Parts: sequence; C-alpha cells; structure tokens
Amino acid sequence: MTELTFTAEQHRDMSNAIAALSMDAVQRANSGHPGMPMGMADAATVLFSQFLKFDPKAPDWADRDRFILSAGHGSMLIYSLLHLTGYQAVTMDQIKNFRQLGSITAGHPEYGHVPGVETTTGPLGQGISNAVGFALAERHLNARFGDDLVDHHTYVIAGDGCLMEGVSQEAIGLAGHLGLNRLIVLWDDNNITIDGPVSLSSSTDQIARFKASNWNTIAIDGHDREAVAEALREAKASDKPTLIACKTTIGKGAPTKAGLNKAHGSPLGDEEIAGTREAIGWNYPPFEIPDHIYSDWSKPGAIGSEAHAAWSKRVKADPNGVDFARAMAGELDGGWLEGFQAYKDSIAAEKPSMATRVSSNKALAPLTELLSDLMSGSADLEGSNKTKTPATSKDIQAGTYDGRYVNYGIREHGMAAAMNGMALHGGVIPYSGLFMVFMDYCRPSVRLAALMGIRTIYVATHDSIGVGEDGPTHQPVEHLASLRAIPNCYTFRPADALEVAECYEIAIQNKTAPSVMALTRQGVPPLRDDASKNMSERGAYILRAGKGADDIVLMATGSEVHLAVEAAVRLEGQNISARVVSVPCMDLFLEQDENYIRSVSGKDLPKIAIEAGIRQGWDGLIGREGGFIGMDGYGASAPGADLFPHFEITADAIVNLAKSMVK
Repeated sequence: MTELTFTAEQHRDMSNAIAALSMDAVQRANSGHPGMPMGMADAATVLFSQFLKFDPKAPDWADRDRFILSAGHGSMLIYSLLHLTGYQAVTMDQIKNFRQLGSITAGHPEYGHVPGVETTTGPLGQGISNAVGFALAERHLNARFGDDLVDHHTYVIAGDGCLMEGVSQEAIGLAGHLGLNRLIVLWDDNNITIDGPVSLSSSTDQIARFKASNWNTIAIDGHDREAVAEALREAKASDKPTLIACKTTIGKGAPTKAGLNKAHGSPLGDEEIAGTREAIGWNYPPFEIPDHIYSDWSKPGAIGSEAHAAWSKRVKADPNGVDFARAMAGELDGGWLEGFQAYKDSIAAEKPSMATRVSSNKALAPLTELLSDLMSGSADLEGSNKTKTPATSKDIQAGTYDGRYVNYGIREHGMAAAMNGMALHGGVIPYSGLFMVFMDYCRPSVRLAALMGIRTIYVATHDSIGVGEDGPTHQPVEHLASLRAIPNCYTFRPADALEVAECYEIAIQNKTAPSVMALTRQGVPPLRDDASKNMSERGAYILRAGKGADDIVLMATGSEVHLAVEAAVRLEGQNISARVVSVPCMDLFLEQDENYIRSVSGKDLPKIAIEAGIRQGWDGLIGREGGFIGMDGYGASAPGADLFPHFEITADAIVNLAKSMVK
C-alpha cells in the first residue's frame, strides 16, 4: 500500500486535532484520561496516516491491519482517530458524549459497539496479549490461503501498566518464540502511572526484557514524526515481533501538568486546557476541526479503500476465496453435522466406559476433521488434556504456521488472551486445554470473552476431587460455581461420552459466547444408547423417569450422574420413585422457559443435587430446602477443623438423604 507523506505543519495539525478532541471530551465528561492520548498523538498520527491499512467504509474488511489500544483507559485516542479518519459511527456527537450512558464512546473501548475497535480493552495487559492471537491467526491464515488473501499487520499501543501486568510476559514470550513478525507494539514510554513515576514500583529494563524474549527492539523519541516513521519501516522489515519504545511526555502541551501523573486520569481543567491550546497552537474552540485537517485525515482511508477494492478482486478470482469468506464469517464447514452424527451414533452403539477427558479427545478427532477452522492447543498439558487430534497433529512453530496445534507452554492466562485475539481476528475457532483448577489463572480473559460475546472453548480437565494424588491444590471444588457466575459463559459438565459429543456440538455452534468443558480424569460409565436427539441442547433433561408418580428428583452433573442413577434404582426397590435429571449445562437450563424447567425439575417435588463441587448456584433449582451432596466445607480452616474431611459422594449417601426427605 502506498505510504503517504505529510509536511511537518500538516502532521502538527493532525496530531493536535487528536489532543484537542481528547482533552475537550474528557473535560466535558468531567472524567477520563487525557494524558495518554495527548502524549501518543504524534506517534498515532504517523501510524494511522502513513502505515495502517484500513477502509473506514468497510471496518470489517478481512485483510485490514488490526490496531489494538491496549492502554484502553486512553480511549479518546482511538475515538478521535476513528472520527477523524471517517468512521461514520463515531460522530462528533459521540465524541461530545464521551463516557455518557447510551453513547458508544465508553470510558474503555468496547468490541461490538464501535466499528474500528478490534477488542475490548481497559484491563491492562489484555490488549497486548490479545494481539498475539491476532498476529498468530494472521500468519496461520496466510499459510492456509496465501498472500493474495491474507497479508496484514497487528499494531498495538501499550502503556507502562500493560507491560507491568504479568500476562504481558506470557504474551511476549509466546510471540517471540513463534516469531510473529507481523506484530508491532508501540510502547508509550512516558514513565508515569496513576500514583506517580514508574520508579515508585518498577525498575524493569523493558527493552532488555523484550530482547530476551526474542523481540526486535527500537528506542525513539515518540514526538519525532520522522523517527516514528523510520522505526515502523524497520519493524515491518523485521523477522521478529517488534517493540518500539516511544519516549513521550504524558499530557504533552499542558503547561503545568505535562509529564506528571496529574495528567493521567482526570480532566485538565479549563485554565490548563486554555494554556494547552496556546502552547500547541490550536486556536479553535472545543469540538471544532477545520476542513483542511479533516481533508488530510481522509487521505489514508481513501488509500485503504483502493487497496480493499483490489483485494476484493483477488478474492473473487481465488479458488479458495469462497472458503476464506466462509471462515472469516464464522460459518462452519458444510456437512459437518451429518458427519458428526455418525460419530454420535457409533458412541451410542458402542457405549464406552471412559473418562470424559478421553471421550473429549475421541469427539474432537472427527470434529477437527470435519471443521477446518478449529485450532487446538494446550498449556503444556497435552498428555492430560488430550486436545491434539490427527487433524491437528502438526505444531505451529516459528516460520511454520500451517499447523493447527499451539504449544502455549505454562501460560494459561496468555493462552486464553491469545485465544480471544484469534477468535476476534476471525477465520479460526480456538479451543485449548488446561487443568480446570487453573481456570482461575485465565479468568480475566474468559470474562472478557463472555463480555465480547466470542467463541472460545476451554477444555478443562481434572474437574473435581477425582484427580488422583495431586491433592487439594489441584481439586477445583469451587470452580464450577465460579464459572457459572460469569454472564454469557457456558460451563458444560457432561456425564458420559455421548453427552461430551452433544456439548461440543452445542459449544461449536454458539458464535456469541465462550464455553468451558469440565471433564473428568476418572472413568465414567455410559448412560444412554440413543443419539437421535441432542438431549443436552436445553441444558438439562430427564435421564431416567421414576416408576409411577415421582416422589423425589435427583439432579446431577458429570461424574455424579451415574451415582444418581444407581441410587434411583435402589430407591425403586424400596418403593420410592426417583426421577434422575442430568444437568450438563446449568447455564443453558436456566435460560429455558419456566414450563420446561418445571417439567424437568418437578414443580413441587423435593430435590437433591449431587455434584463434586460446592452448593453455590444450585438453590435456584433445588430451593433452600433442597438436599445437596457435594463438597461444601472442603478445606475448612477453623481451629480444630479437619482440613481434609471425608465427603461421601456415593449412591449410599444419596439413598439415605432421599429416604429422609420423602414423607
């Protein structure tokens, strides 16, 4: 794409427009972060006006460069840029209503609300870590579809806070190892955090840190437009990911607050803004941009539109163009459901007894064969998680991106953040494995996946106390409740091989939410022999009806469902009719209409829930008077308490409790 050139005066005016809009919008909102947009306006102007490939008339163009504002608190930087470059949704009225209820210009950029915002940022470290996934997806799709269809960069603006967050080390380590040279990070090296200078809390040599992680590094004056441009040219030519350390002044131009933490997270004030206008030579009232500046800012988008048109012609002529468009739209390969039904039928006929982590691997084998966009991986636990299949057996490594398996290493948080970036980029459906107890390590990224409504799948094995000899550190007794508490995140705990297949079928078709597969280490018996209907699709179903009128309902998940069935058989011999309800996904079940929920759970019947976890979350189904057999009280640390109490999650315990509850 043609690199535009601008005079020093044009650059100054274009950059000042960003600074002015940012400080005026924050002032009008009486809240926000003006300092970073003002300090990075020069570097961002060079990036957007000379290097970034984008089409403001088609914000979702598949081969656009991705820009990620990892330092999301400085959101007026991206809103100003989107407005100035011609993104129609970001009007001047939206700029004026920055941080106001109902506007799209939220305090932190939100994916899905603002065209041009690639990912939701604000929690520091997430954006730079998402960017690794974006860059990885780009290289993988380039290897799959070729340069004519996929050939773009991922640019990031990150701050000191992003680099302090631990997830950033996981991310940069992975990016350096994989040689993701299409990833370019501009670090706003302003030496300021909310509390004061960076030296209050950090002595890290960031350049040495990135070099040690196999990155190319460049240090420049972030206010020198020629230095920024030259650094970007060098970065684009590198065979490694690049960090450009942009030495900047936070709140540049503010007469008394520039360079200080006072410019970070609060309005500058009318007097300071007046002084800033004088200092930078901006002689226009708030929210007024002269036509000649709008004209200059329109030029990079026009160049991008031309590049987009040429690319569209290449896609139409490419034999893989239709499949590429399908993948980028998030649509699944044709015929996959029919092919997977054959697998489910075979499982129903075979009725295998096995751990659900093993049946997960068996289900993923045909799925990855049928669905070409699935990309697998694991956080250094492949032997335990079993996410690798014949179709995904080839590893992705530096310079070899046509594989479908990512060795994330011991980086659960970085893995989840990268998966978010891959899903957001499009063309890839990421699933990866970890121990369920370590879902805590990646929870911030899982929460953001749910907030953004994107399809990521976490294969979380070793889902309860049944993890062998590893002990309480690896026994995730509270994690089911914790994950179910995240809105728009679906936690599946299948009971046997057939339910595992059904749950994957549901998760893969859900384009607007992440899914967690909670899977056992220990073996479980088969419970059904009919795969003609996906019984898990509504979250819960009657697995075994009682004989005659039901006296009690036994609701269970995962490895405890077979115990509920055994107990029901024994209760029947004692003239107690027990209905067994399997609940592979409580989140889905609670979304059903009241009639269905009551028809399954029994309106007025006593209920017992059985799950190798804590009771939290179950009372909505069983009531406070309902019985619970699980792990409440595990690890109690009160003086004199047994740290490892005996929990009897057995058919005997279910039978005894049921008998006590049935009048």
